[in-house]
Amino acid sequence: MLTALYADKNGEIFDAPGCLAVGRTGNQERILSLADMIPLPEGAELMYLPGRIPLAGKQGRIQPLTGRRLAVAAMLPVGYTRTYLPAYTKQDGASPLPLFGYTAAALYKDQIYVAATKSDDNAKWHPYRFNTPDLRQKVTRVKRDLPGSRIVAQLADCALKWHCCTAQNLFYRRWEAGIPVSPACNANCLGCISLQPAECCPSPQSRIQFAPTAEEIAAVGIYHLESAPDGMISFGQGCEGEPSLAAGAIAAAIERIRSRTGRGMININTNAGFTGGIRQIVDAGLDSMRVSMISAIPEQYQRYYRGNYHLDNVRESIRYAVENKVYVSLNMLFLPGFNDREEEVRAWKEWLGTTAVDMVQLRNLNMDPDLFLPLMPPPAGKTLGVRRFIEDLAATFPRIAIGSFSKYWRNI
Repeated sequence: MLTALYADKNGEIFDAPGCLAVGRTGNQERILSLADMIPLPEGAELMYLPGRIPLAGKQGRIQPLTGRRLAVAAMLPVGYTRTYLPAYTKQDGASPLPLFGYTAAALYKDQIYVAATKSDDNAKWHPYRFNTPDLRQKVTRVKRDLPGSRIVAQLADCALKWHCCTAQNLFYRRWEAGIPVSPACNANCLGCISLQPAECCPSPQSRIQFAPTAEEIAAVGIYHLESAPDGMISFGQGCEGEPSLAAGAIAAAIERIRSRTGRGMININTNAGFTGGIRQIVDAGLDSMRVSMISAIPEQYQRYYRGNYHLDNVRESIRYAVENKVYVSLNMLFLPGFNDREEEVRAWKEWLGTTAVDMVQLRNLNMDPDLFLPLMPPPAGKTLGVRRFIEDLAATFPRIAIGSFSKYWRNI
């Protein structure tokens, strides 16, 4: 039996003997089974949810756990895709939850289990590799190596204050390092992690306030790629808007970087809505592109991104990148009970079957489901379930890699 968990007002977590653990998919609650769960991964964190009363299975039905008990959720490390959300009833006046990916958790044989499946090997992204005691010293060294760099100053803040992994990689001199470039955006995403209206919820990062020059971008890019093992630089970070709006500066920076070194990879994380900018960046020598998408249905897509472009623009950007030998991934923002609806699955299959992308990266949508789901159309069909959805995609498109991380493939 999977036993329900709850927290008290101090955040201490307890189990509720005799009460079955319940999870949520979309707006439906279900008793959890062991087949839905895995042991709590190393690096995951448990938290309580203010203003939310946990649901549990008791006496043959799902009901609230009364007595001032609060719902519990897990936050997973990257590389794990959740299969169920935590189940709760929301108290009147409860504030929206911060922008994290909330996962159902339970107790089984004195061990915490979570509703998730492992979607990728996170060896490079394991939490123990980040926030080490010497990080501040490493930040100081890079600031000394690149004196006066506004980009380094921004990334230092992201690394030390917001604990951003791609920012920290610049200072660790390894792997994928982010280079933020754009304070502007052509979308107004519901779950934007760098800019939220005051009435919503706090942003977990602060957006860059300046537009770097090509010279500034190239200096940081060369610094990283010339020495980092499996070096990669990525435009389009959580602390910025849409990088393709800075296409002129990025394209000029790529040309400067490649005139100096052929090492490593140059990547962009983008909504791909500004096709003109994507073309310019691809022509300059881009290696890989990760395109953020939450749905392949135009109406649902637009309700989330609220952009000044259309899904057809995204399709054209991908077509141009693929045609020019850029490795293209879809960054699928995932919420159980939404992406795995029958109508969504049909749309995903059509999209993947006609765009020739190389990879699907599954990323848990960091957002309060009670903010997201009411803004989406009600389901038009059944829900497949997350595991079945992933297995179905893998069987239908064996050529397409399914994981969570951008892949390093350039060996120059």
